[in-house]
Amino acid sequence: MFTTKTKALVLGASLLSFMPAFAMAQGEISGANTAWILTATALVLFMTVPGLSLFYAGLVRSKNVLSILMQCFSIAAVVSILWLVYGYSIAFGPADGGWWGGLSKVFLSGITIDSLWGDIPEPLFVAFQMTFAIITPALIVGAFAERMKFSSIMLFVILWTTLVYFPVCHWVWNSNGWLFQMGLIDFAGGTVVHVTAGVAALVMAVMLGKRREFQVAPMIPHNLTMTVTGAGMLWVGWYGFNAGSALGANGNAAMALLATHMSAAAGAITWMCIEWIRHGKPSGLGAATGLIAGLATITPAAGSVGPAGGMVIGIMGGFICFFATHYLKNKLKIDDSLDVFPVHGVGGMLGTMLAAVFISSDLGVFSGNGYAEGMALGSQLTIQIIGILATGIYTLVVTVILMKVVGAITSGNRVSTEDEMTGLDITDHNEKGYSM
Repeated sequence: MFTTKTKALVLGASLLSFMPAFAMAQGEISGANTAWILTATALVLFMTVPGLSLFYAGLVRSKNVLSILMQCFSIAAVVSILWLVYGYSIAFGPADGGWWGGLSKVFLSGITIDSLWGDIPEPLFVAFQMTFAIITPALIVGAFAERMKFSSIMLFVILWTTLVYFPVCHWVWNSNGWLFQMGLIDFAGGTVVHVTAGVAALVMAVMLGKRREFQVAPMIPHNLTMTVTGAGMLWVGWYGFNAGSALGANGNAAMALLATHMSAAAGAITWMCIEWIRHGKPSGLGAATGLIAGLATITPAAGSVGPAGGMVIGIMGGFICFFATHYLKNKLKIDDSLDVFPVHGVGGMLGTMLAAVFISSDLGVFSGNGYAEGMALGSQLTIQIIGILATGIYTLVVTVILMKVVGAITSGNRVSTEDEMTGLDITDHNEKGYSM
């Protein structure tokens, strides 16, 4: 199933079972696995539209609700086209060398209804991975909410997805990728999705500057009902995100789903309890944010820990992300509007490290090899940290450059003071979210 070179990798061939997207030997199609990944693909798209869209839209002021929805929907459409044209080829093309997959699969060249990825149709694998590419730049929307030009956003997303997401996806999930071959454990996107989106969000928040009324006037979410509804959709959709990354209807998927659920529940309860102790009352916003923190933190480890490990990871994610959120805004005074970096960035980094700590030898993903029985925790943790640093630093550098380039092309990334005070629904889209 694997090449001799792969078998000789650091920490053994059994580690490859943690990776959701490696090339497998071609065989007969599995109806059960195909049906599950079809479902998982729909669930992951459901995370962005409408899940993330509603979650973010409820958190902004009413004059910007449509702008957030428009940004998330537009990103879903634009990234889908990029994925077809060259994104899939860059991420999962066969080119060796570890850095990108080449251009041999542009416009999905050579992929037919008979093409297989393992035992599922390759067009289905293309669609499943496309939904991950969609949600990653959509997550960043929360960092620059209410103050960035729509034209700048669209140009930035095109360039950022091309130069950051597609290559990093290749590094981590393509069997030729250099981080994959190093042995990085990232089951469903701790580095590929959450570290890249979180770091980019922090860079953009700093470079754009604060909203005009940040920490001066109350900037209360206009519709928490919408936000909690979106969070519930994300909770459900995340089953496709994590359990779908097993690429099969099997015990690995079932265990990943269970670990994901326990982490989400633990994250929500942890955040609520901290608020209860500090402020006297738990909040719906806190429960929703803690839920997302638990989900982001378990994502890279979902395929290598059990439900008890998932619960502990969720508790740690809720606790650390809570204080990261308050430190970022209260101490550093950085206006990451909807807390993308402290929740997704910090959660993704934490979960990527904890994947090496809570790995279990009793899970079916090891196929009897018992990776954990012979693992060296220090060695694997070092690999995890290298993965975080490599993806984080690369994202930081490229994002800084792209923000400057896009700003030069669009005559500044930020809307005018007048437009910001009026609201982007009117100034960018000539619409109102509410007509009353």
